[in-house]
Amino acid sequence: MNETLTSDVIGRRVEVNGEHATVRFYGTVPPVAGLWLGVEWDNPERGKHDGSHDGTRYFQCRHPTGGSFIRLHKANFGVDFLTALRKRYVLKDRPEEDDGEQVVMIGNRPVKTIGFDSVLKKQRENKLRFPSGSSSPPRKFSALKVLVLSQTGITWAEVLHCAAAWPALQELYLESNNISISERPVDVLQMVKLLDLSSNQLIDENQLLLIADLPRLEHLILSNTGISSLHFPDAGIVLLFPGCKTSMFPSLQHLVVNDNGISQWSFINELDKLQSLHSLSCLRNPLTEGNRAETLQFIIARIGQLRTLNRCQILPEERRGAELDYRKAFGNEWKKAGGHQDPDKNRPHEEFLAAHPRYQSLCLKYGAPEDGELKTQQAFLLRNQLLTLQIKCPNRLDQKVLEKQLPEHMTIQKVKGLLSRLLRVPVSDLLLSYESPKMPGREIELENDQQSLQFHSVENGDCLLVRW
Repeated sequence: MNETLTSDVIGRRVEVNGEHATVRFYGTVPPVAGLWLGVEWDNPERGKHDGSHDGTRYFQCRHPTGGSFIRLHKANFGVDFLTALRKRYVLKDRPEEDDGEQVVMIGNRPVKTIGFDSVLKKQRENKLRFPSGSSSPPRKFSALKVLVLSQTGITWAEVLHCAAAWPALQELYLESNNISISERPVDVLQMVKLLDLSSNQLIDENQLLLIADLPRLEHLILSNTGISSLHFPDAGIVLLFPGCKTSMFPSLQHLVVNDNGISQWSFINELDKLQSLHSLSCLRNPLTEGNRAETLQFIIARIGQLRTLNRCQILPEERRGAELDYRKAFGNEWKKAGGHQDPDKNRPHEEFLAAHPRYQSLCLKYGAPEDGELKTQQAFLLRNQLLTLQIKCPNRLDQKVLEKQLPEHMTIQKVKGLLSRLLRVPVSDLLLSYESPKMPGREIELENDQQSLQFHSVENGDCLLVRW
């Protein structure tokens, strides 16, 4: 690196031993002789201070350990566009044309460039330099629809200050900038439909409320932000206003919260308050560890309008099965809390309703759980509960006869789910019946999806018949 720089080095991006930073200071740092660069690291753990040295502040950092002073020769400022183009595409020892005209090889084709130096000069001058005062920047990018500012070190205040120049912006990507949302967007970002804030670890639920009024925001990406809780204060108390929706994020349809610290069902319950949400991705969170199938069912049951979960479509029969299983799983807890089959006596306490805000609506949809459904099965050996069954597909002669061991208390809905995966046939297309050696020549239809194999008198050695 040349030991002489001009003041416009401030704000430039540099690379030092594989780490990236932004130059915040250029000058001397007494009593040490020579010129220094003051940099703010993208990774705040890489630094040593906040821009101060021996009681004197030389520059400002957003993190108390985000800054360092380095010598100029250690900073890699990269190369200009033309140099990079030559290095990547130009054949070695290619003679240049005289007087600013050059021949550049792109692939196998020669491309003649004239006046590249003047173009390069304009590119160097093409920077977003807006006045630092209170006046808004001019609308220089009035047709801009998509803008990627990931890993640039931009702050939220800078985003809002520049946003007036992007009145038509629809997609804004701000990944990995250590952004902290400090104020509401006022008269800016009003056309944004997609906002990517992933890998900004300083964002919390209170900051999210500052962008909750963006009228057209449909897709919000919050992966790897560390968020673990969420609350919409305007949605009211569940006991007084069951099923009440929030006015926040009115257009939000797609939410991505992968790789976070979500461990409580209260986070999922809050999502049911969003008016327009129908797609959720919630991978690699503490809540989704363990019994993954049951967890996915409970997420579906708790968010009534959800149509896609982790990029998988939720079919109507899958929703029905998830809601019925959820209703049954917490039925005893509901009864202990004051729930009752008689609507006049059905008064579960507030704590249960807060933990299960949709339970009452599911009881209205499917009926309150009956006592027989909620009886705990008497414990005995698993081998005494398993039925060995043959599985035949009468209309598919090429399909081999299968043999499976299934729990006698397994519902027909779950049997269909298993067969759907085995045979790769949609659940809605499956028709089940069975034959028994005790009743030769008779075929019995399994018509009640919510009842068990035992309820339909299926016994060990019987044969399930599958049609589609």
